Amino acid sequence: MVGPVPSPAPALIPPAAPASSTVPSPRRPLVPGRPADGVRGWYENELGWATVPGEPVRLLVGLRFDVLDVPAQAGQAALRHLAPGSPVAVCGDRMRLLVAAGSAEELPGILRWLEWDAVPLDLTATGVGGVVEAPLPPGRIPAGTAVQGAAVWLRPPVGGCEVEDSLPTMSALGGVGGAPDLVRLVDTLATHCHRVRLRRACAQPLAFS
Repeated sequence: MVGPVPSPAPALIPPAAPASSTVPSPRRPLVPGRPADGVRGWYENELGWATVPGEPVRLLVGLRFDVLDVPAQAGQAALRHLAPGSPVAVCGDRMRLLVAAGSAEELPGILRWLEWDAVPLDLTATGVGGVVEAPLPPGRIPAGTAVQGAAVWLRPPVGGCEVEDSLPTMSALGGVGGAPDLVRLVDTLATHCHRVRLRRACAQPLAFS
């Protein structure tokens, strides 16, 4: 007696490929009649960074990065804590370091934990809803032309690369592997901001009554 015919084995369906963890952020589509080059075009189309209307070109902060603003002397001492691709700009005697989005909200708590909260520091952070002047893209400063007071890149961002992977972040909050430690960076910045303040105070002439 012939037994029942076995059902055909189900076809094996290959597992779906895991989603990439480095999906590029969407770039702003080109608008007809709007120049694709220039400062604004470089930020929007090459880097995918948001800008706000008006001149000079300003960057919208809090979406892909926050900004720490310190005296250039203090910032110079902290560069060793940054990844090679971590963007840094200078504007006059100020330095602006890009850090992970959300870092501006973390800064007060970090300073309290490091016991710097009671010390007046020339250290500010710009986060969600803030804007900063867009530094001139590399190679966009005409030869022999001095741009008085304009922000420029000391370590420029690289087009086509995701900036988030190189930004200092809170390691305890599951930061990207290999990213610089935000707490260590803030501690160094606070230390050198304090030293800059003390040097300036000592350099001031004594007041006589």
